[in-house]
Amino acid sequence: MSGFPVRSILWSALAAAALLPAAHAGEVSVAVAANFTAPMQRIAAQFEQDTGHKAVLSFGATGKFYAQIANGAPFGVLLAADDATPQKIAREGLGNGATRFTYAIGRLVLWSKQPGYVDAQGQVLRTGDWKHIAIANPRLAPYGLAAMQTLDKLGLAAQVQPRVVTGENIGQTYQFAASGNAPLGFVALSQVMENGQLREGSAWVVPATMHAPIRQDAIVLQRGQGNPAADALMQYLRGEKARAVIRAYGYDF
Repeated sequence: MSGFPVRSILWSALAAAALLPAAHAGEVSVAVAANFTAPMQRIAAQFEQDTGHKAVLSFGATGKFYAQIANGAPFGVLLAADDATPQKIAREGLGNGATRFTYAIGRLVLWSKQPGYVDAQGQVLRTGDWKHIAIANPRLAPYGLAAMQTLDKLGLAAQVQPRVVTGENIGQTYQFAASGNAPLGFVALSQVMENGQLREGSAWVVPATMHAPIRQDAIVLQRGQGNPAADALMQYLRGEKARAVIRAYGYDF
């Protein structure tokens, strides 16, 4: 009988230790660029399972997120679609510049929901009989700017411009193409790729040399300072488990 209290104390200690992650789990509100929706949903689920912390995700245009952050929106972390916005946030004291890093380099793709419509060299831009092409607003969306840079490099900007249907962000741009309202769209590769494969339709992956690099930076914002969940998420995004997901959606580093 003398051993019973010892065993009881031991089991109590083990039970308490098992509850530690939940007891210390935190939550962070994350503003996520629309192009990173699918991979971040998977990463957030893994992050919560592995750390106990929860990332509450909001998706949208980086330019709009900047305006919201400047007006006091309670985001703790920003995963931007560019590197310029996090730099600006750091300069303006809205975030901690020391935490900023490139979590992914985006890839642009010319995509059609229709199989066989887009050829492997993108010659459909010159030869196709299409009437509309979806492109994100180049003043707000880095993928839209990259699309226009690509058309400039191909010498097609003036020819294509009258047929452009402008999306507010890359999410809306993808919807234009996915719905068939535009037979072609310049979208993020991550929107049409999963597990290293094109999900549907046909595509030309635009060579990275055709436009400026789409560096996507993360930064801890003022509201995230001192939040263990924010710090844990930034560390998790650098880890191999998260990077494997990011690669599977066609991003580079």
